[in-house]
Amino acid sequence: MRARVALVAAGALLIGYAVAGALTDPELAPAGVLVFLAGVLVGHDVVWMAGVLTVGALLARFVPRRHRPVVRAGVIGAAALTVVALPLVLGFGRPPDDPSVLPLPYGRNLAVVLLLVAAATAVACLPVELRHRRRGAGRGGAGARPRAADEGPPGRVDPP
Repeated sequence: MRARVALVAAGALLIGYAVAGALTDPELAPAGVLVFLAGVLVGHDVVWMAGVLTVGALLARFVPRRHRPVVRAGVIGAAALTVVALPLVLGFGRPPDDPSVLPLPYGRNLAVVLLLVAAATAVACLPVELRHRRRGAGRGGAGARPRAADEGPPGRVDPP
């Protein structure tokens, strides 16, 4: 709890510093700042959060509970990589007359890295799956498992 209070206090101090700097800047365009902040708010709350909630609901629906933490970490990593690499993939800042500015095949490279993230996620799920299958094999045959070990009661969907 103390760490949270310290982080909130540090964040409030940084926000205060930014606001003080903005208010003392003679070249500040308040309308431009308000448009930027409105765009960030809409982009975060409407676009990004809708996507996160949709992916979370899909994970809760289709990924077994025992694999959700690992898959969630893989999806978050893949999303972060995609957000960082997307401007390079789309070629923002690449002048048409100078092919040496962004010379690499960024789309292919992003696909390779995302495949590596998916492979690492699958490998990280293997020990949990093997342990789960070993437990199930001792309780009634291969693949047998009690419902409570993997899922909640029928019809119940856990929040993401």
